[in-house]
Amino acid sequence: MLRSTGLIGATAAILSVASGCTWQQAYSAGQAWQRNACNRLIEQTERERCLRNADLPYEEYRRQTEGTKKN
Repeated sequence: MLRSTGLIGATAAILSVASGCTWQQAYSAGQAWQRNACNRLIEQTERERCLRNADLPYEEYRRQTEGTKKN
């Protein structure tokens, strides 16, 4: 889960810098990208797990990343 969250976060950071949008908008764009990648997975169980991770709300993502910064 942390791997996909990190991937979404990195994608969000790149998109935010490139387009001048807010972090939340960039995170949302990263989620859409991640969902598309999940939908390309063949195994249903893996695809469902991936989609659950991609649906992490922005506020929850922020809480998780703030927690890892402190550690």
